[in-house]
Amino acid sequence: MTAATKFDPASIDCAPYAKGLFIGGKWLPGSGIPVVNPSDESILAEVPDASVADAMAAVDAADAAAKGWRKTPPRQRGEILRRCFELMTARAEELATLISLENGKALSDARGEVAYAAEFFRWYSEEAVRIAGEFRMAPAGTNRILVDYQPIGIAVLITPWNFPAAMATRKIAPALAAGCTVILKPASETPLTAYALADIYAEAGVPPGVVNVITTTQPGPVTNAMLADPRVRKLSFTGSTPVGRALLAEAAKTVVNCSMELGGNAPFVVFDDADLEAALDGAMVAKMRNAGEACTAANRFIVQSGIHDAFVAGLTKRMAALKMGPGTDAATGVGPMITKKAVDKIEHLVADAVTRGARIELGGSRPTDKGFYYPPTVMTGVSTASEMMHEEIFGPVAPVYRFETDEEAIAMANDTEYGLAAYVFTQDLKRGLSVSGEIEAGMVALNRGLVSDPAAPFGGVKQSGLGREGGVHGILEYMEAKYIATAF
Repeated sequence: MTAATKFDPASIDCAPYAKGLFIGGKWLPGSGIPVVNPSDESILAEVPDASVADAMAAVDAADAAAKGWRKTPPRQRGEILRRCFELMTARAEELATLISLENGKALSDARGEVAYAAEFFRWYSEEAVRIAGEFRMAPAGTNRILVDYQPIGIAVLITPWNFPAAMATRKIAPALAAGCTVILKPASETPLTAYALADIYAEAGVPPGVVNVITTTQPGPVTNAMLADPRVRKLSFTGSTPVGRALLAEAAKTVVNCSMELGGNAPFVVFDDADLEAALDGAMVAKMRNAGEACTAANRFIVQSGIHDAFVAGLTKRMAALKMGPGTDAATGVGPMITKKAVDKIEHLVADAVTRGARIELGGSRPTDKGFYYPPTVMTGVSTASEMMHEEIFGPVAPVYRFETDEEAIAMANDTEYGLAAYVFTQDLKRGLSVSGEIEAGMVALNRGLVSDPAAPFGGVKQSGLGREGGVHGILEYMEAKYIATAF
């Protein structure tokens, strides 16, 4: 990678980012996994397909580096993380272009992701030197209570394809700040960003073996082998709830500490007294960021009757104005979905809703051009029995439901096994805070379309996961509290 602050998307060659598995600070060449550009279905590069033996070599490398990194002064760890932030920022345009090519997201979204991803390094460079302990008198007065926080150990990090930079840095930054070494397994659909970032870590001064990156088409056997190794003490996973359940069962065999950021089904509740333009602004961010391929994406628009028609008209107009095309085209507002399978799922959910009486206000049919596209779609009259009411759409489809009372809105919002994010729009602060408190979600955006913030705890309740990432909570996920009873 070059340190240039400007980058021509047309000039990028993806092959140099596919140097091999990154283990112990070295590149181990290989091939076997084609990386497809979802905009035109071309092959961008080919990355190695790690075996179980490769995975165990990564654990060996993380183990060899563990003691030294654990004993590295917090200030020194923080300075290295700060350098990661600076290098990512300097190379933002190159990273954004790479993300746009392998993921398909609009370049504007990719730029936003790089800025967000880099911020985790800045935040945790500061948190590394602020790991607190406790020292207090026992209630009985017989001894003092001393609590120290220590690195949990080697961490296996598994990230999805939809935010290839941010999902990695949101895990790596706090792990390194805490003093842990890691093995990152990025999604095989979007591995190039993870490998590009590995170069940055090395240049920033991260010692060999502290961060290892492997890609594989055998995620089950590879991950299970690592979890079975007693040296591995942490698993952090972002992905679907079914896969999360399977990983929890596997981790239970060796009692590995787990953090799980799983599926979502975010309600977007709009009350009659909401500022319509503000609600529409929020809806476009909450629904169309990354073309809807986000676990925090608004999945169900629950709109009160008095504002329903105006909201639908405004949303339809705004969605219709978005240009669909390759992510690297500066004019693109909606890029392709990640795979043909993803488009097939969206098409099925829309068809199911239509058979149950839904009306398509915009879009609703996939184009025949090459690439994995689905157009911005708005639907009304969607039955609560429709599959999209209960499943993540993961695409640019906005189903709108009508409600009358606050109680009805809350019941509809909570009618899901998931509880990751939710959105509430009302100009009545008392009502907004009350409804936010009643909605079963780990995060609620009140009169905002964006909920994620590196300085805030990110995570869900119910089937949406365990633990939190980001904020002061994120670093504690990679630490163990050790209690020492002292006699003085």
